[in-house]
Amino acid sequence: MFNPPSIPPPIPTELLQKLERCFKQECDIDPLILRLRNLRSDGAWAEVCCLEQELLPLF
Repeated sequence: MFNPPSIPPPIPTELLQKLERCFKQECDIDPLILRLRNLRSDGAWAEVCCLEQELLPLF
């Protein structure tokens, strides 16, 4: 018997609005980028340098 694919429920308007605000702020979802931003805002420059050095081989 044929079962049609289920249709996902619609995304709530509130969630869509939150996503739009996030995109407008150019929020990064990459945890390493977020970690670097947090370290910079805390003034933890030594940790920032270490993490950036560890990421260099990736790019």
